[in-house]
Amino acid sequence: MNHKYATILGNLGNTSDRFLSVGYRDLTSKEELIRQAASIPEVSGIELVGTWDIEARNVTQIAALLKEHRLRCAAIIPDHFSQKIWSKGAFTSRVPHVRQQAVAYTKEMLDIAAELDCSLINLWPGQDGYDYPFQGDFQRAYDWLVAAIRECADYRKDTKISLEYKLKEPRTHSYLARAADTLVLVQEINRENVGVTIDFGHALMAQENVAESAVMLARTGKLFHLHFNDNYRYWDDDMVVGSIHTIEYLELLFWLRQMNYQGWFSMDLYPYREDAREAVSESIEWLKTLEALIDQAGMAKIEALIQEGNAIKTIREMRKLMLGKSNG
Repeated sequence: MNHKYATILGNLGNTSDRFLSVGYRDLTSKEELIRQAASIPEVSGIELVGTWDIEARNVTQIAALLKEHRLRCAAIIPDHFSQKIWSKGAFTSRVPHVRQQAVAYTKEMLDIAAELDCSLINLWPGQDGYDYPFQGDFQRAYDWLVAAIRECADYRKDTKISLEYKLKEPRTHSYLARAADTLVLVQEINRENVGVTIDFGHALMAQENVAESAVMLARTGKLFHLHFNDNYRYWDDDMVVGSIHTIEYLELLFWLRQMNYQGWFSMDLYPYREDAREAVSESIEWLKTLEALIDQAGMAKIEALIQEGNAIKTIREMRKLMLGKSNG
């Protein structure tokens, strides 16, 4: 399979946490980060985060760098999470002018996407949620979300807006928390250019079967984008693809083929202590290796196993496929 592979540009830069706020690596220029991204085999696109990577004043510079290194802008992620103004919510802030600013900023990112020939905005409103009982104004929050995203979708109907859900962090509860409730919101928004992003690690945190979530969204035409990483299910560790949940990745890739997913395979990693370029490269190699296993087995054979529904037989065949045919 020939997929379009991308990486979030910040994956390659300095990474920090609350224990080492200055970061685990040295700061790197945007030019060097883009050069590194272009040097990774198979990577043909990057995702840019607003204010971190892209804003109105540097669009021309970024566009020139992408052209120089033959990279496409796979998506733009508006920064609704790292600015103090959004600390109590962006689209769901109780302060009207903050909600208005969130919409205006999203429209600015939509215009920038058009300048970069980018057809997708990945919207992760990370601060839109709540922390304590009786803190969330659920009725109004969902009203505000629907109205804001409709306004943005109508502003540029030529650009997709993909909503990325996450169970928690930075809030203890996110309004966009799971695939199903995000889909319900998308259906209420009722715009053709609004869909959903599955982040593999976020889906794991939500105790989802990622393949099932992908099929549910694809059946409704709302699976717009994918972020790939891995974790232990209890936190968004953003580890190397396939390093923990290998067989679940195999199942997801099978169903993405079945559903004819045509979008980007985008790496969303946070390698604190590892070589970032190697982490992205190894993630893509895992995906390619698992795709090769599907080719080896054949789609028809895997489909027949699913139709038969014999769990032990399927597990046996997966073992043989992944580990070789020794021991029966």
